[in-house]
Amino acid sequence: MTITRQRPSSIHPVVMVTGGAGFLGSHVCDRLIAEGAHVVCVDNLMTGRRSNVAHLRSSPRFALIEADIATELPQIDVDEIWNLACPASPPSYQLDPVHTMLTNVMGMKNCLDLAHRTGARVFQASTSEVYGDPEIHPQVESYRGQVNSTGPRACYDEGKRAAETLCCDYQRTHGVDVRIARIFNTYGPHMDPHDGRVVSNFIVKALLGEPLELYGDGSQTRSFCYVSDLIEGFFRLMRTATVSAGPVNLGNPDEFTMRELAEVVIQMTGSPSKITVRALPVDDPKQRRPNIGLADTLLSWKPVIPLKEGLSSTIAYFCTELWLAQLDKEHAK
Repeated sequence: MTITRQRPSSIHPVVMVTGGAGFLGSHVCDRLIAEGAHVVCVDNLMTGRRSNVAHLRSSPRFALIEADIATELPQIDVDEIWNLACPASPPSYQLDPVHTMLTNVMGMKNCLDLAHRTGARVFQASTSEVYGDPEIHPQVESYRGQVNSTGPRACYDEGKRAAETLCCDYQRTHGVDVRIARIFNTYGPHMDPHDGRVVSNFIVKALLGEPLELYGDGSQTRSFCYVSDLIEGFFRLMRTATVSAGPVNLGNPDEFTMRELAEVVIQMTGSPSKITVRALPVDDPKQRRPNIGLADTLLSWKPVIPLKEGLSSTIAYFCTELWLAQLDKEHAK
């Protein structure tokens, strides 16, 4: 796909955000527009939602292009490329694992090729899933991980690992300026109520009074970062002076068991929901917690929003989402 777009005469950059209608991508678009950038949001809308960027459509500095970066990428002269395209929850990326892998690999290559042509800086949204079911805890960037390359989660885990490899190879071979963030569990407004991630899943079920399902005995741990903290880390990483292509962990090092999270959500929502138990999925990590020493040293970044404060805002967001969904059902009758 080739689109001709005149680079603006102002000092404000032209920025492409792939996956820009998704949970994290839409927050990136919000901040870029607030900073005065010209933003081209590229999304195939498989998991991204138009509603996440609807408030930006009236801006003359925002454009939404529906496209699949695994097969096509708008050929626009850009200053930055933020690659956040790919379903991030297991239920979503396992629906079409082949496409998930191609999005990670071919989509990344397409972004890097465009960056090589235009001289753009590239941000790659990688993931803590590259550590697999880790043998060291907390996870540090130098840890090479323990991923099952043939398991049901491999399309995402190995796809993201391959994307990191491409970023580093393009930097070494072509001098492309890349920034890689390994993202740990993040939550907050703009999440899809039905995306299957644990925070959204627990909150929605609690608000509906449905059982909250734990896998295994609920003792597996995760570290939850509120979205505003993560986005701040993104921008510090993207805008810092030249760094190596190596990845940087971004996440909240406070660690909670799944049972603790479920109990907190039930308490905060005042829900009558009960906790039930199901079998642990294949390759589900037992522990996940970032070592953020590098982010602290390199970016002077640490998350500041505690879990209950972030959950309060997220619960309010999902209350509105469920209310709007109910209105839509009533209007459709």
